[in-house]
Amino acid sequence: MPDNHRETRADRLGYIQSMLGQLRTMAEAERCDLLTYLIEMAYIEASDAMRGQQPSRGGDKKRDTVA
Repeated sequence: MPDNHRETRADRLGYIQSMLGQLRTMAEAERCDLLTYLIEMAYIEASDAMRGQQPSRGGDKKRDTVA
């Protein structure tokens, strides 16, 4: 890889998000509801990380949940 073409964090996260989107579509087509849901959650996490909204590992940031 040439020095002038460095992969950034945003590039890597974008790639991860793209792959997760494709996996989600495949899981949905196979009617694997739980797998589709889990992949969707990972997709959302990748989106959050790309926007710099990644929650701390301690869980300080709470997400909206349905009770």
